[in-house]
Amino acid sequence: MNFKRIASLLAWLLFAVIAYSTLSPIGMRPHIGTWVHVERFGAFGLLGLLFAGAYPGRLPLVVAIVLAAAVGFELLQMLSMDRHARWEDFAVKLAGGGCGVAAGWFIARRWPRFAHRPPRINQNSNYPG
Repeated sequence: MNFKRIASLLAWLLFAVIAYSTLSPIGMRPHIGTWVHVERFGAFGLLGLLFAGAYPGRLPLVVAIVLAAAVGFELLQMLSMDRHARWEDFAVKLAGGGCGVAAGWFIARRWPRFAHRPPRINQNSNYPG
């Protein structure tokens, strides 16, 4: 298994975990014991990082997935009786996702082995092979 496949599997798994914890009743929501904004920022940051690592050449798609997840999960909370959608929560999720995508993009640009790009060939050299 290569890096992109593992990152893709983990990204979609984390997406499902975030969906469960966002849409489940408030008493069933898992938490790590710290501020909820730190949890939201970290979860969406990791989601953005994993999606950016899984799909390094598709930055607009990655941004759309993370943005749609933040918007969709926040809007779907309005359907639940004990959950609520807030602009503040949406902003934290979006900031975390944006930071994660940016970090993933930076890693893919700096370390080409994580990106799926063919090696560059020097066209000006006299090497025949």
